[in-house]
Amino acid sequence: MIKREYRALAEINVTNLVDVVLVLLIIFMISAPLLQSGIEVDLPKTKTAALDEETEGIILTIDRKGGLFINDVWTRRENFEENLKRELKKKDQKSVYLRADSLVAYGVVVNIMGHLKGLGIEDLGLITTKDEGGGSVRK
Repeated sequence: MIKREYRALAEINVTNLVDVVLVLLIIFMISAPLLQSGIEVDLPKTKTAALDEETEGIILTIDRKGGLFINDVWTRRENFEENLKRELKKKDQKSVYLRADSLVAYGVVVNIMGHLKGLGIEDLGLITTKDEGGGSVRK
């Protein structure tokens, strides 16, 4: 009878590990932009500076279709005031910042501002983007 002698393998085959890591890297590169949630809003341009990122408060967004979002969470118009009160109490904030798409009708924005004033919100800010090109003013 022939006796076989077995030895331990001292080499590590990393080819499979590299393949798995590259596949995971590709998956994360493709899916990462999809995970960033946000509401697409084309803000009006002004010559003043934009809002600081560290500013605290509730952000109320009106998109171009007229949808209302409280801190990036969609809300119905009929539940808007109730949801905003709940969010203000939860975050213990008194400030509201309004982001409205530049294509939203002026009357819609004024209507929402009237609701905010009716809720007793005195600290209301409007969020815009800075006009870098010094655009022309339409008459």
